[in-house]
Amino acid sequence: MKIHSVIGGGDVKLHVREWGKADAPAILFIHGWSQNHLCWRKQYESVLADAFRLVAFDLRGHGMSEAPEAQQQYTEPKPWADDIAAIVGQLGLNRPVLVGWSYAGFIICDYVRAYGQDAIAGVNFVGAAVTLDRAAFGVLIGPGFLDHVPGATAGDFLSNVQAIREFVQGCTARPLPRDEYEVALCWNIVVAPTVRAALVTRAINSDDVLTMLERPVLMTQGRSDTVILPAMGDHILKTCPTSTASWYPETGHAPFIEDSSRFNRELADFVRKAATS
Repeated sequence: MKIHSVIGGGDVKLHVREWGKADAPAILFIHGWSQNHLCWRKQYESVLADAFRLVAFDLRGHGMSEAPEAQQQYTEPKPWADDIAAIVGQLGLNRPVLVGWSYAGFIICDYVRAYGQDAIAGVNFVGAAVTLDRAAFGVLIGPGFLDHVPGATAGDFLSNVQAIREFVQGCTARPLPRDEYEVALCWNIVVAPTVRAALVTRAINSDDVLTMLERPVLMTQGRSDTVILPAMGDHILKTCPTSTASWYPETGHAPFIEDSSRFNRELADFVRKAATS
């Protein structure tokens, strides 16, 4: 495992980690709201590392990356796009596949809108969100997220703890093993509530990006997801002409954790095909 410090948009320092084969097809894993790179452990500690170059990082304001105070560092699309471009460029990633979980769907679309798609081989949207506005509440974005936003963004720490406990519990259709749940709880709680709040103040519609994507897109979604509802996956499929679906029955918001063997197998197949397309 290699550790990199990458200077992203607005000179924000990003914590980046790398595993696998340096000369193999690259996969860039992008986590979601209040998470960090540790959520991808069942990928970077799997056989994927034997065949691919795996890169994961902590989003600005998350994990071990720098957390700027200015709200516009989180509410504007350019810093997010610049962060992805910086990692791809500074690490010399050759046409990586972007794998984006949950909020990372927005970030991938920010990047493609700003930088185009020439530098990437494909996109795997994983329980990913592409629309954020009031009309999406309860239709595309579910109670597994909405019910916990007030507590998770409050100034009261006890409210934060309770909300994040319930949010993490609700990310999977079945309870995680105790040790996995406790580690996930820890990496979620270290994110400042002001950062969580800033991320959800954006109004986002990514249909312009989805309609113009020419690279292959895999839409991975749990049928029992209450955080980002399956309707969001249907929206991606209807809007993006290059998308194909992988539905996971009896699976919640984290198919890459809940059924990692299937997820890793499908991701490997997708990356190999995307690399030659």
